[in-house]
Amino acid sequence: MKTALAWTTAGLVGVLAVAGSVVSRAQRGPASSSSLAMANKGLTAVDGIRVGHHTLTGRPTGCTVVVVDGDGAVGGYAQRGAAPGTRDTDLLNPQNTVEQVNAVFLTGGSAYGLSVGEGVTRYLEEKKVGFKVAGTIVPIVPGAVLMDLGFGGSSDIRPDADCGYRAAAAATDGPVVEGNIGAGAGATVGKLFGGRARAMKAGIGTYAITLPDGLVVAALVAVNAVGDIIDPTTGAVVAGIRTPDGRSLADARKLLRSPQPQAPQSSPGANTTIAVVATNARLTKVQATRMAMMADDGLARSINPAHTPSDGDTVFALATGRWQGQANVTTIGALAAEALSEAIVRAATQAVGSGGLPSARDMNTVPSRYR
Repeated sequence: MKTALAWTTAGLVGVLAVAGSVVSRAQRGPASSSSLAMANKGLTAVDGIRVGHHTLTGRPTGCTVVVVDGDGAVGGYAQRGAAPGTRDTDLLNPQNTVEQVNAVFLTGGSAYGLSVGEGVTRYLEEKKVGFKVAGTIVPIVPGAVLMDLGFGGSSDIRPDADCGYRAAAAATDGPVVEGNIGAGAGATVGKLFGGRARAMKAGIGTYAITLPDGLVVAALVAVNAVGDIIDPTTGAVVAGIRTPDGRSLADARKLLRSPQPQAPQSSPGANTTIAVVATNARLTKVQATRMAMMADDGLARSINPAHTPSDGDTVFALATGRWQGQANVTTIGALAAEALSEAIVRAATQAVGSGGLPSARDMNTVPSRYR
């Protein structure tokens, strides 16, 4: 059985502002690839949501599990990448019966990583959590994979059911650890021209927005994109394809506009950004699906290009219904897009170099508000 490490740390709840606190080596465990900082509590700012990571030690890969307390949350999803790897997304279709989602998993390992869902299901079954049918329970656990096979080691090392079980068991409502951990351990960006040779390291990012009336909207994302990561407030490239000498950022937008652009070299299915957005508002499945679709625009704000033939971009939405206010789907969807956009940039800025690839911190391209 593969061994692995899981980390938790302390941080501050974010309310539209960024206030970072560096995590000590003791807090982030013995591996130098764990998270550097926490800007806010992240996805767990939504009451009833817990998050757990499990990171394999054989090479940088792992999974991240979002567990919903109680009977679950109303779920939806948006899937606009052309090379997805998913489990049980049909259940989230508003035309279909099941309303409540008990957990969502994000994982590395490409299609092999789908077995993570089996471990999460086993964990929830032991807790007697799931959809009640035929005198028993069936946990509802949709999820999505990204392609990190071979990064930093053998492709035979990949997340499995045991990884999913451990991540679910480690889930807490504390601040979510960011960076090279869980599903983001083997994540990279900037592969549109040159593949991994000119890419950079990314990982897990999270961000939460809390309004004065108590509405919370938050996002968690594992960023493994073909494209560059863009600061949505300035339009500047934060991480992505590097120049041939590896010393600076090339900017995929400029390369795509060049008179004779190079042929993209990323293989279909070799990338993918996967995310969960959540709110404490009460939504229907139709509304949760709209939330996911609007949140997906946040992905396009911070990744360029996005939704390519080589990406399997997928966004899940969860609504716990614990806030008693009046839900406005337009507001919730707009905030979900903002939260996801910020979480994507954090996935790049909180990562550290790994597998021979530099991070935004190594390249000194981290905007001041993310430091």
